[in-house]
Amino acid sequence: MTSLRELQRDVRAALLGSDDAGAAALVAGDGLAPEARLQVYRHHVLTTLTGALQAVFPVVCRLVHERFFGYAADQYIRVEPPSGPCLFEYGATFPEFLRAFPPCRDLAYLGDVARLEWAMHRALHAPDAAPLGPEALRSVASEAAGGLILALDASVSLLASRWPIDAIWRANQPGEPEEGVTVDLSAGGVTLEVRRRGDDVGFRVISPAVHAFRRALAGGCPLVGATEHALAADPAFDLPAELGALFREGLPIGFTRSPSTREDDRCHTQPSVLTHPLRDCACAGPTSSRSSAACRCRSTSSCSVSPSPGCSCERG
Repeated sequence: MTSLRELQRDVRAALLGSDDAGAAALVAGDGLAPEARLQVYRHHVLTTLTGALQAVFPVVCRLVHERFFGYAADQYIRVEPPSGPCLFEYGATFPEFLRAFPPCRDLAYLGDVARLEWAMHRALHAPDAAPLGPEALRSVASEAAGGLILALDASVSLLASRWPIDAIWRANQPGEPEEGVTVDLSAGGVTLEVRRRGDDVGFRVISPAVHAFRRALAGGCPLVGATEHALAADPAFDLPAELGALFREGLPIGFTRSPSTREDDRCHTQPSVLTHPLRDCACAGPTSSRSSAACRCRSTSSCSVSPSPGCSCERG
């Protein structure tokens, strides 16, 4: 007697591979061969997941063209299938996959463009939180201020790339010509902040020092350690001005006090893209637009940035 776990394992292997032997024996023919039934199911799974990736990474799709994107997505899906039921959560590791994917070795910037697209997608789903006003820190003694750990808005991601990924992204939006537009890849890298303001997701270029400071804060570094990161990037970093900007922009949403005074305990090297949990949403597809009442989802077979609602689901 085949256990449920064994059944699920065999079906998964058949859908993500080409060996139907294990699962075919468990499928009733009933007018259509078990192998043919599995092939139909496999095609549906791969098509659905490829569409989900295209919806999240439309610029990547446009850069490599839909046919190659489908090939890359197929390879990714087989080694990194979804680990959860919500398709809008799928694709977090796709940028790293592209970075290591041999056919993309001549497109060194592609993984970073994908990171930017994922950060924007993630920002759309990040949980809401009320910003913290500067008056909340008035009770903190000045000598303890350096040990404060500021929690930043969950929609924020901070990216650093050696490529002008902001220009690449803008040159590949709907309405832009697909031919004749060039981006100077030798223009140098960029440090970006991605976040959601209200219902709108966007990004902006920030200085390396501000990037280092906010990246350290978002990773749990106290003010004194984050300041040292910023000063290492630019000795002229102005802490009072940056703190004022943080609160004006509504980025801090809370704070705690560091339990340690040792630098190696309280401040660690942070990843180049910082992530937060996505907003809970039982959704059949990746979100393309957002309102206060619901996540509006879509499925698409094209490489378009513009929303194309295909389903709706209540936000958790």
